[in-house]
Amino acid sequence: MAQAKVGIIGGSGLGEALCGVAQGKRVSLSTPFGQPSSEIVEAEWQGTPIAMLDRHGPGHLINPSAVNFRANLYALKSLGCTHVIASGAVGSLRERLRARDLVVPDQVIDKTFRRAASFFEAGLAVHVEMASPFCPVLRKHLMDCGHSLPATVHRSGTYVCMEGPAFSTRAESEMHRAWGGDLVGMTCMPEAKLAREAEMAYAMVCLVSDYDCWRPPPQEVGRHELLKEIIANLRAATANAIELIKAAIGRFGEIAQTPSLAHSALELAIWSNRDRITPETRAKLGVLVGKYL
Repeated sequence: MAQAKVGIIGGSGLGEALCGVAQGKRVSLSTPFGQPSSEIVEAEWQGTPIAMLDRHGPGHLINPSAVNFRANLYALKSLGCTHVIASGAVGSLRERLRARDLVVPDQVIDKTFRRAASFFEAGLAVHVEMASPFCPVLRKHLMDCGHSLPATVHRSGTYVCMEGPAFSTRAESEMHRAWGGDLVGMTCMPEAKLAREAEMAYAMVCLVSDYDCWRPPPQEVGRHELLKEIIANLRAATANAIELIKAAIGRFGEIAQTPSLAHSALELAIWSNRDRITPETRAKLGVLVGKYL
């Protein structure tokens, strides 16, 4: 296995905060799929090489439907990342998942429909396995590192990824609960799917900001006060998530050489006749599939 290098994708409230934690080299990349959301900060954090990217760009100007997920994941892969730890704000669909808690989800329901969801849309037919959308090795590592935090870190949860950018109606929120969803957010997909196509082990730290609209806030709390409360929750969860990610990176040597099924995800997934794959396709996707072609 190649030397471990961890890509860190910061979501709402955490992207700029993370990129300010470690000092390193800022890299501006162009990919066959366009420009990533932000410059990538390459650094060494507690002995582990890392590459940090702000999903929504400087100033949080990119809404979830407009994020160039393919460029982001391709860029991290091209820089040699073997693992990705992502973060994102979510609403809770369950009483037990409270504001300021962290959740390391284990399943996803994908409701997105406007986003390019695969690197392999033309010139190559690839079908990756997604039964377990998050890497079990990386998830366990995050959970093991969460024991020392003052925050509650939940060990599982089903993330419903909606298109957005508007939030759910109450009927939709109740439907997500009926489906078995525990969290609702807008950024996990196709990010997790693209990480699998790029053979990078992927896990996510979810920051609970509030209950989704299935659980109305107290009537005496006005809209402005509610927004202030949500922002305060997100800031507190962000601080906890940074501590969790720092701990996971600091102890990354414990799993750096542990194989993940994600690292060979394309071994049986390429269905195209190798002889019919064009040089143009090979050149464009070589970072992803070169070792198999």
